[in-house]
Amino acid sequence: MSRRDPRRDPRVRVGADAHYRDALYYEHAYRRRRHDVRFYADLAEARGGPVLELGAGAGRVTLEIARRGVSVVAVERVTEMRSLARERLSTQPARVRERVELRRGDLRSVRLGRRFPLVIAPFNVFNHLYDRGDWERALATVHAHLSRRGRLVFDVLLPDPAELARDPGRTWRGRPVLHPADGHRYRYGESFEWDPATQIELITMQFEDVSDPSNFFVVPLAQRHVFPAELEALLHYNGFALESVVGDFDGTALRADSESQIVTARRRS
Repeated sequence: MSRRDPRRDPRVRVGADAHYRDALYYEHAYRRRRHDVRFYADLAEARGGPVLELGAGAGRVTLEIARRGVSVVAVERVTEMRSLARERLSTQPARVRERVELRRGDLRSVRLGRRFPLVIAPFNVFNHLYDRGDWERALATVHAHLSRRGRLVFDVLLPDPAELARDPGRTWRGRPVLHPADGHRYRYGESFEWDPATQIELITMQFEDVSDPSNFFVVPLAQRHVFPAELEALLHYNGFALESVVGDFDGTALRADSESQIVTARRRS
């Protein structure tokens, strides 16, 4: 991978989107993930709206915020995710639908001409900022939309050196999964390749049809890991003060075995 511009690597370009283009499977795979949904919905309810959600996906967090009575502008770049969000929104009561504004946009460049008391980027959205330039552009977007006393809240993975050192030649097997598009069960595995120069991890998700092994496909995923001190520096030098960072959505302190870094930041004076 090029240290100067990771996006020139075709594996990174494809891995930035591929997992999200199969929106039905994505939603099915994470349907039981609710702890972060409650966290962001509670936060939106406490701070009041409107909320700007960057990288809203298919509306997993968006819809719960709207159900709580808070207006939310949901920005999503991937067409398939945005289409599924629109489909899901159409099934909601009118009072929920009217609180949601779905917008097409890249979080590194979108400009809405509005300010928000709360900007959120749930479920590792910022792990798709692949270099310092991406972070600078994304945080400039937050600056352009965050009110003076507003807060930026997001979560990213906490890098685990032991996991990053996994053998890239090995496949780690999981339980079979059901794909909602065709109803077939697939044997599932993952392989991992870590580049310490770019801090990008390439994950290859492997699917083999249980009833027809010739039906086999892979889905790449590229994530850039950000270490805690690096994250604080990125925020600081882009005009933000780190207000708090915890290791779980229940407020547990950040520890070596935490999965995530849940960050609250404010604009520096």
